[in-house]
Amino acid sequence: MSAIIIRPEQSGDEATIHALTEAAFRDMPFSDGDEQDLIDRLRADGDLSLSLVAQDVERVIGHIAFSPVSISDGSEGWFGLGPVSVWPELHGQGIGSSLIRQGIANLSAAGARGIVLLGSPEYYGRFGFEQDPLLAYPGPPPEYFQRLVLNGPPPAGVVTYAPAFG
Repeated sequence: MSAIIIRPEQSGDEATIHALTEAAFRDMPFSDGDEQDLIDRLRADGDLSLSLVAQDVERVIGHIAFSPVSISDGSEGWFGLGPVSVWPELHGQGIGSSLIRQGIANLSAAGARGIVLLGSPEYYGRFGFEQDPLLAYPGPPPEYFQRLVLNGPPPAGVVTYAPAFG
């Protein structure tokens, strides 16, 4: 694979991000099938806090989205990671991992307090994410809801995602 760069989303990337996300989640058993629409809604609502793309010499090959979350204890500066998407034929090449690492670095440098996500403990644990019994997201099994503290103490409470998550 050729070298990739990771850069912020630019005007004109929207259609590619939409198609990429739809393709990435098309055959995923845990998918609602609307992840591509979720990104469009976050963007339209002004809640796409950080949107990064991975690009090779030819095209955009991956995308990651971060949006603000609310925590019932009043903690501020927390973000939700997701979705993260890579063209299916490019899975397993480290593109998603590169996007995650860059997103974490960007949010940390910007002073974010932390990141939450709903995902595989085995996959996201390697980036430092962990389940915290004091932080909750009602619905899914608690071991899949994880957090990464970037700055300050960990929060305690119930997390609410941006309205686009519905």
